[in-house]
Amino acid sequence: DSLIYLRDVADISRGYKEPPTEIMYYNGQPAVGIGISVAQGGNVVVMGEGIEVRLKELKSRIPAGIDLGVISYQSQDVTASINAFTINLLEAVAIVLIVLWIFMGWRSAVLIGGILVLTIVATFVFMGFYEVTLQRISLGALIIALGMLVDNAIVVVEGIVIGAQTGKKRLQAAIETVQATSTPLLGATVVAILAFAAIGVSQDSTGEYCRSLFQVILFSLGLSWVFAVTVTPLVGISFLKAGEQSEGEDPYGAAPYRIYRGFLETCLRRRGVTILVLLACFALALYAFGYVDRSFFPDSTRNQFYVDYWLPEGTHVRDTAADVTEIEEWVRDLNGVTSTVSFVGRGALRFQLTYAAEDVNSAFGHIIMSVEDYRQIDALGEQIVDYIREKYPDSQSWYKKFVVGPGGGAKIEAQFRGPDGAVLRQLSEQAKAIMREDPAAVNIRDNWRQRVKLIRPVYAETPARIAGVTRPDLTDALQIAFDGLTVGQYREEDDLFPIIARAPAAERESVDAVKSLQIWSSGANRAVPFSQVVSTMETGAEDQLIRRINRMPTIRAQCDMGIGTADALRRRIKDRIEAIELPTGYEFEWQGEFGSSQDAQAALFSKIPFTIVMMILVVIMLFDRIKQPIIIYLTLPLALIGVTVGLLVTSQPFGFMALLGFLSLSGMLIKNAIVLIDQTDIYIREGIARYEAVVLAGVSRSRPVAMAALTTMLGMIPLFQDAFFKAMAVTIVFGLGFATILTLIVVPTLYAIFFRIPAPAR
Repeated sequence: DSLIYLRDVADISRGYKEPPTEIMYYNGQPAVGIGISVAQGGNVVVMGEGIEVRLKELKSRIPAGIDLGVISYQSQDVTASINAFTINLLEAVAIVLIVLWIFMGWRSAVLIGGILVLTIVATFVFMGFYEVTLQRISLGALIIALGMLVDNAIVVVEGIVIGAQTGKKRLQAAIETVQATSTPLLGATVVAILAFAAIGVSQDSTGEYCRSLFQVILFSLGLSWVFAVTVTPLVGISFLKAGEQSEGEDPYGAAPYRIYRGFLETCLRRRGVTILVLLACFALALYAFGYVDRSFFPDSTRNQFYVDYWLPEGTHVRDTAADVTEIEEWVRDLNGVTSTVSFVGRGALRFQLTYAAEDVNSAFGHIIMSVEDYRQIDALGEQIVDYIREKYPDSQSWYKKFVVGPGGGAKIEAQFRGPDGAVLRQLSEQAKAIMREDPAAVNIRDNWRQRVKLIRPVYAETPARIAGVTRPDLTDALQIAFDGLTVGQYREEDDLFPIIARAPAAERESVDAVKSLQIWSSGANRAVPFSQVVSTMETGAEDQLIRRINRMPTIRAQCDMGIGTADALRRRIKDRIEAIELPTGYEFEWQGEFGSSQDAQAALFSKIPFTIVMMILVVIMLFDRIKQPIIIYLTLPLALIGVTVGLLVTSQPFGFMALLGFLSLSGMLIKNAIVLIDQTDIYIREGIARYEAVVLAGVSRSRPVAMAALTTMLGMIPLFQDAFFKAMAVTIVFGLGFATILTLIVVPTLYAIFFRIPAPAR
């Protein structure tokens, strides 16, 4: 009946939770990670500079033995990326100016170059007004738009120069050129903008990631038309000169014009053969496109990569940490590795938009390595994984590069859904067995992992009730004996700490300790032996991880590719996995990179019909006819010829960015075709013979169309060095190059066919 101090019956200590949920090491030393995110609408570079200043102020207050290390400093990465892209942008501008200088003379080049710079500066103003940040996507969009930005100015400058060469005053030539071209150029510009509109209104994560691409295209192309019909003629009438041609001399008498005219007339006279050859080329390209690899987004060129390390499910976090620290110590001695940071129990803080951390799991280890050069990653990754598999045979491990777009996780995932977990595991094992048969499949696993062994005491209902021990009493006793039970809270100023009661370490290291466990009976007011209230101890296994989608259990058989692309591997195993017999009530679908790509494309394609209808309506309103729009849209498939050649030659996969490149390419081709057909209609309205009007329109618009294509193509060259934009650049360069040449032939030929314009007798 007397009070007993707690210290007389228990050891009281203050410390960290044991076992810990997660552990972090930096270069082998215990560490705490700090993550700081920029506020909505803030500037990450300004934030980074502020953090550096504050850390210098706090340096003298950091305790001895504590060091600060950097895992990822986004402000520095952004600054380096922007600087590199700015160089690419300047290179692209220089390339465009040089091309214009060579083919149009220095006066035209300076004028168009000035308009180009003005357009870019004005675009930055609009980006700031609408809070479009300066980053990889928006800067890349400027380079993509660069060639298109000079299209409108080229057409106007060309019209002024040619008009002056035919004897008109420059003011008259400027007025007539703007009157004749402003409306078709506006329509063509709107069509080019609409080609990117689908990504601008897409609501999935990929659309969010790439939305600034559309916004920058919208601002820059819209401004390019405004400046082309205002500033360009205003400056051009005083700055441009007509050249040395005398009045009345044919401005299209140069050799390139004569060669093109001769070839065009040959195609017009043999229009049936011309169309058959083009159809054959298109059919061949369509067939060859089946051999183009598929992907979603490319890997990053970041000089970091990571290794995921998995022990059997249920492994103690301390055992996982012991292995990870040994591996990390070995990795730091490798040539090319500059630093390491490891996480045990879960992934890192989300330090990159496209990084997705692993959920809490005591069997999981995550090592992030910084290297001197990203080109060393594959060799180092293979070396590390081989070492782990040899020294830790009961583990699974793989290395991964960071990606530059949405995605992440396993590259290939076969997903099964159904009510019974045991059946789902059987289906998953069948899928994994098929994956193992392909030599290119690596890192084969599933997202439920292994079942975990357990011991389950069976509550003896009658004896326990007689002894006055309830199920909660038994549960609390077991928890105190092993995990520990929270029995209260300790307040220290504004902090609350849990008070945890549990048995001494020596009494909870072995399962046998449960036999001597005493359970307090509140009814009998005494301790009751564990064996009196438990009938038996069952052993078994259970699923510690159960994934669900819409409350339905869902398992994914996963793998990555050792060589080649994920799409190529998926296509090889596709038929056999899809042939797995599913019981009633079970479903199958592909996830991973294929699923992410399908979702992104579905979100994009759901908006494409609207944008296509809008593009068609713009062209119809522009011509107030139906035949001209039909001719224009029949030329679009020709872009596939160049795209297929380009992707196969450069070994680039057709991914999401290449798809965007194809959409933008369609806008460019429509723009070129509009200019060409509109000029044909103008000549016919002026009374020129229809056949001669078709030929003359092709000749007169050949240089603006070719120059616009050439500047766009050459302006893309800097993007060939960027992993994110390379596939898009290849698509646009090769597609536009082939399609422009074909457009200058196909559009006049189709025009002659649709309007039944006969070739004159020789």
